[in-house]
Amino acid sequence: MGETTRQNEEAEMALEEGQEASADHPNPHIREVAEQDIGSAIAVAGHPVHAMLVHFPIAFVISTLGIDIFYWFTGDPFWLQVGTWSAGAAFVFGVLAAIVGTLELLAVPGIRVRVASWNHAIAAMVMLAIVGANAGLRMFWPETVLPNGLMLSVLGSMAAGFAGWHGGKLIFDHGVGLLISSKQ
Repeated sequence: MGETTRQNEEAEMALEEGQEASADHPNPHIREVAEQDIGSAIAVAGHPVHAMLVHFPIAFVISTLGIDIFYWFTGDPFWLQVGTWSAGAAFVFGVLAAIVGTLELLAVPGIRVRVASWNHAIAAMVMLAIVGANAGLRMFWPETVLPNGLMLSVLGSMAAGFAGWHGGKLIFDHGVGLLISSKQ
């Protein structure tokens, strides 16, 4: 009983210090998670496809916010049209990245068992919903881009930052997708 209590105390102390899952973690459940494969199952020439695709929707989401600000300041309908294309591209590339990311999440058990993976997936889906609403608003109700489209662009940028932060946490803290899966 004393050994179990000591292990639990060590595990709590390690978690308080922010130690991530590792093979030498005192908690056996965390060691089990750390030992699972976290390599990318969907890669081209050693490069994870999801990691290659996510830059596009993030760039288009942030660009859409900048374009909306230009439209707000100038009132030039050119920026309204550019914003429609940018929001549409953000949505299309977001859907592509989401499909590959979901396949990766479902295909690799070591990714699936990490809470950070699910946080990233949920944040990315929220971002995708906001971006889709923003693109739809611009296509069907362009007269409402100011203020509604601008607010959606701000929310989409915040969601992109949050999803990107969780994606970075998966890479830098957990090492997800740094190697190709050993199953390939």
